[in-house]
Amino acid sequence: MSKSAGCCKRFLHYAFDYETPKTLVIPSLGVGFVFRFTQFLVVMYVVGYVCVVQKAYQDTDTVISTVTTKVKGFAFTNTSDTEPRFWDVADYIIPPQSDHSFFVLTNMVVTPKQVQSHCPEVSHCCYKTDNQSQGVKFIFHPGIQTGLCENYSTTARTCEVLSWCPLEIDTKLPEHALLVAAENFTVLIKNSITYPKFNFHRRNILPHVNSSYLKRCEFSRLTDPHCPIFRLKHIVSEAGEDFQDMAVKGGVLGILIDWSCDLDWWAGECLPKYSFRRLDNKHPVNNVAPGYNFRFAKYYKAADGEETRTLIKAYGIRFDVIVFGTAGRFSIVPTIVNLGAALSFLSLVPVVADWFLVTCSRKRDLYSRHKTTHLTEDADSASVTDFSPSLSLMIFSTD
Repeated sequence: MSKSAGCCKRFLHYAFDYETPKTLVIPSLGVGFVFRFTQFLVVMYVVGYVCVVQKAYQDTDTVISTVTTKVKGFAFTNTSDTEPRFWDVADYIIPPQSDHSFFVLTNMVVTPKQVQSHCPEVSHCCYKTDNQSQGVKFIFHPGIQTGLCENYSTTARTCEVLSWCPLEIDTKLPEHALLVAAENFTVLIKNSITYPKFNFHRRNILPHVNSSYLKRCEFSRLTDPHCPIFRLKHIVSEAGEDFQDMAVKGGVLGILIDWSCDLDWWAGECLPKYSFRRLDNKHPVNNVAPGYNFRFAKYYKAADGEETRTLIKAYGIRFDVIVFGTAGRFSIVPTIVNLGAALSFLSLVPVVADWFLVTCSRKRDLYSRHKTTHLTEDADSASVTDFSPSLSLMIFSTD
């Protein structure tokens, strides 16, 4: 036979030889235990993790939400630095409307009766030559420098600026929050959500809630976890903070509403779950620029036409309402896809059993010889040893 004919024959064998599975029954308790235990692990993964935990039989959608808030409460202040004053919602909620958040004023530095004029800076010492300011140029000034030096006090001279005078001195922040009563303010949170894929709509004001209930209810995780009215003190407390400490320099708190729902008929109702967390940085050591504050002014016109203003550096707590969630409902397509992918792991079970068979078993040499049978067409018969049934393995015949 020529070399080319032999190559052709080997190619035909490679292309057209038929391989058929052959069952080899091995009476080994060890191999059988490995095989069944691996099967058990795969089934537990499919049932326990894929189906129960991941709920891979469901189609999912993410929440679309809208939030409105309304704060109620009043306070009265009477300190040596300010005149007696009554505070209502229009005074301490700044600005009146905001998307998914609201700010409650708790402390402030007030600079009254400011007019546009020339006055000495509070800091930035001035060095002069013929009464002209010289020396370091500072980036942040409370006004436009005129180039002159002025006596800020009997011991200090500072640069003169054109600005709103007198200048703000924001270092004299009250040690205790001015609006201590703010901890008893309440906020009504109205939240509507939708899952468009499932045409599902819900509000955090549940169907059984009426006006009389809203007038007397208050959120409590133990007694009334679905009331949409929250006391600010309890919000801060559940976030692990003390309201009076936080109110001095302000901060940012998150009101988290979780709308993760199982919309299958057997899963029960879809209800919001509330949690609270401080969002701004509160580092015990590197606590530069702590809290939350901003400035705003109230403008007036005097009888002589001169414009004046009261500047307020407002400290307080900003509450951000964060809504998130995912909903799932049974669908045949993800069920087939995910279940088929998970069950495909069962095809790895014989591989694990075969590896244990030819590597770790005592009779691995015997099992290795019988695991593969080569059938030749010239042989009249093939001798195959039979064993008692215990384990079925796949064996492929090759020429």
